[in-house]
Amino acid sequence: MSAVLAVGLMSGTSMDGVDAALIETDGESLARPRAFLTIPYESAFRSRLASAVAAGRADAALVEELTHLHAGAVGRVLKEAGVESGTVALVGFHGHTVLHAPAERRTLQIGDGSLLARLTGIAVVGDFRSADVAAGGEGAPLAPVFHRALAALLEKPVAVLNIGGVANLTWIGRDESLIAFDTGPGNALIDDWALRHIGHPMDLDGALAAAGRVEESALAGLLADPYFKRRAPKSLDRNHFAGLAARLADLGPEDGAATLTEFTAAAVALAARQLPEPPRRWIVTGGGRRNPTLMAALARRLAVPVEPCESVGWDGDALEAQAFAYMAVRSAKGLPISYPETTGAPRAMTGGRLFKPAA
Repeated sequence: MSAVLAVGLMSGTSMDGVDAALIETDGESLARPRAFLTIPYESAFRSRLASAVAAGRADAALVEELTHLHAGAVGRVLKEAGVESGTVALVGFHGHTVLHAPAERRTLQIGDGSLLARLTGIAVVGDFRSADVAAGGEGAPLAPVFHRALAALLEKPVAVLNIGGVANLTWIGRDESLIAFDTGPGNALIDDWALRHIGHPMDLDGALAAAGRVEESALAGLLADPYFKRRAPKSLDRNHFAGLAARLADLGPEDGAATLTEFTAAAVALAARQLPEPPRRWIVTGGGRRNPTLMAALARRLAVPVEPCESVGWDGDALEAQAFAYMAVRSAKGLPISYPETTGAPRAMTGGRLFKPAA
């Protein structure tokens, strides 16, 4: 398969909306961005989705609604790019994770791939994580294979740090070898704290945390979680640390935000100790790169350059959606998307299920 047009769709742990990216790619070295957009979720839908995540399951109505929202995102990104659906080879459909328990060999990303193929008229690759988890892997993170393609010209070793609801890193060695795992919390705990205490779903520009003081004893308690002693590869459910926020119940809004922001940065620093060679630089993607308080904490703890991915010409908003477009093409070609060093799978594995539109 030569380079083709593919759309990638991502609904991340922050639950803020659907990201849709159109790229041209051969699923190997080539990935040229063509268009990107985000369709925010309405608050009522976001609330229902959050309830499904809390319950670890979703009803058929929610699955159907989410799929229709994704179909709308496909139509809009193609319209923005001036591209006809008939010229697009594949849609990479991540769906939305409502349950991730790889130790129990269970992971669930809701979304109906067959319905999406019918709605868009384009072949869909979905269910990217199940095969890896069934084989004993963590099923996450999956983007490292795309990070490696993007970072081909960067000096190695380099680390790509994605800070969404959960944070994960990709380490790329001098020989292009990969190591990847979830470092710990990303934005999720900070977002939840801000919503609970100031009624805003995020700490905009890190202002709340910047006005506070880190409570060191509470931070030490958070960092005592057994997850940080586990060796990589390893991955997390968004809600893994949710119960730990009770440790901050006596803190005011500012000090709580400061402590949780430092928690995210400290977890990354702990993760860096597991890498075989220190990265020369950290390239940060995801919403966390927009939080100056968090970025400053990372730079202080990592003691090497920590830069938003735009500094190397990447679009940090589009990256995860682009990755699933890229992986859809790899899946169609039978190429691996996960490896023992990135998910703990027993071997390099392809992933994803193909759903064809009705004839």
